[in-house]
Amino acid sequence: MAVAIALFGTTSAAVLATIVGILTEVPVMLMLVRIVNKMKGRFL
Repeated sequence: MAVAIALFGTTSAAVLATIVGILTEVPVMLMLVRIVNKMKGRFL
């Protein structure tokens, strides 16, 4: 995030997309991992 802010400034859409992407992607991935781990024994 700091690199995007340093390169594009604080008002750039690229910075906004980077920050929002990181803040939404990580919790979604963790939630999917939790769901898959709970369903691990069902398909094998």
